[in-house]
Amino acid sequence: MSKDFDVVANYKSLLLNSPELSMPVAAIQSLVELIKHSNATTMSEFMLSINVASQLLKSSVRNSISLSAGCDLFLRFVTRNSQDVAEFEAWKATLIVRGQSFVEKADACRYKIADLGVPFIKDGSTILIHAHSRVVSLLLQKAAENHKRFKVFVTESSQTHGGIRSAKMLRAAGIPTTIILDAAVGYVIDKVDMVLVGAEGVVENGGLINQIGSYQMAIVAKAANKPFYAVAESYKFVRLFPLNQYDLPTYNADTLSFQELNVDYDSNNTDENGQLVSSSAAPASALSQSALHMKTSEDQASQGSNPLVDYTPPNYITLLFTDLGVLTPSGVSDELIKLYL
Repeated sequence: MSKDFDVVANYKSLLLNSPELSMPVAAIQSLVELIKHSNATTMSEFMLSINVASQLLKSSVRNSISLSAGCDLFLRFVTRNSQDVAEFEAWKATLIVRGQSFVEKADACRYKIADLGVPFIKDGSTILIHAHSRVVSLLLQKAAENHKRFKVFVTESSQTHGGIRSAKMLRAAGIPTTIILDAAVGYVIDKVDMVLVGAEGVVENGGLINQIGSYQMAIVAKAANKPFYAVAESYKFVRLFPLNQYDLPTYNADTLSFQELNVDYDSNNTDENGQLVSSSAAPASALSQSALHMKTSEDQASQGSNPLVDYTPPNYITLLFTDLGVLTPSGVSDELIKLYL
């Protein structure tokens, strides 16, 4: 690996300068840049540098699911094309060209998915979406351009506020959109005709890894007999086979751990007579009249004690819209075999 090239810094710079760029595509683009700067003179040295860079990228973020999918796909591509190398430098040049071609074509995947998903959106329907997904937003915008009339509920996503971002984009496209609390999914489900979510990764059994809250939406949708559709680019197909929520690579021992709470009362607490009371002696009746500030030892729960993603088993998923076609969950295994073998 070139000492002058920082693959992690390059990756973060790509995401910062191109907000619409997905994590796996940014990872592949960074690995292509690494090849350009590589000083390796032998095949073994070159493969080692690619593997080291891949591990550095995966360890640079807390949620590495989709990033790992991009790294693993590129590594498989490099390995598969390294068997019959006649001229090392010419082979590296070919990898660079093909890698850049993949990055250029990646954006087209979303448009293909949008075209496949539009026929599933019916006039007069109400759609529930979760947080923010680029491809979900594009699909809905394409449906509106095709003169489909529909309404959207979007969960706020309190951890990232991605739902607010989605609502702004959809409203700008003329789509009636209402932001709901994450806890209100069950409340609105009877008004909904379908649920549509994006994906951080699609695993080997056709299950879905996505932003936290997706699993409970799937459970509610199934209970209400509503179709649950997922949209995902094929470069997010990942070689994982989780058995439950705690089998994900993002899980650690601190996830949902019970931290010691330090309770601070507002200094302006009042009792039922309107009299000021000290924060150390605030009666229970005052709690209903003032804010209760609770701080964990980590200060913010999202810094470690709460999960970023969850796993939705395939039996909760109706169909997946991908650039490879509209798939049932069981069809994902076949496509993964094609990608990696």
